[in-house]
Amino acid sequence: MASRLNPYLSFRGNARQALEFYQSVFGGELRMNTFGEFGGHEGVASEQIMHGQLETSSGYTLMASDTPPEMAHTPGDNITVSLSGTDAEELRRYWQKLSTSGKVNVPLEKQMWGDEFGQCVDQFGIPWMVNIVAQQG
Repeated sequence: MASRLNPYLSFRGNARQALEFYQSVFGGELRMNTFGEFGGHEGVASEQIMHGQLETSSGYTLMASDTPPEMAHTPGDNITVSLSGTDAEELRRYWQKLSTSGKVNVPLEKQMWGDEFGQCVDQFGIPWMVNIVAQQG
């Protein structure tokens, strides 16, 4: 996989139920990780979804997460475009162009799960996430 583009949906505490529903609609393999698995948040928030990904046999990829309690969540504005893959050069080039005239919310840098990740809003107000998968080995 060089890179791919897909929607990333945000929820307020019900990402697990939404992803399970989408799996019942589209089929496919569903993987989910909680905030607690990565040492973030305590109590109820630790069981919420930090990242979920549904891969379908039709080639659809749908990603989703719960919005942490300390972050704003506005229904209607709860979708982001995600770019991810292993082609670091290509993805960094996309990041540079998308973020230059926009606003960087999370700098593109190594994260606790091992990948390089960044979030920005482009000059037209569209939110983007870029994730460069860490090379194994």
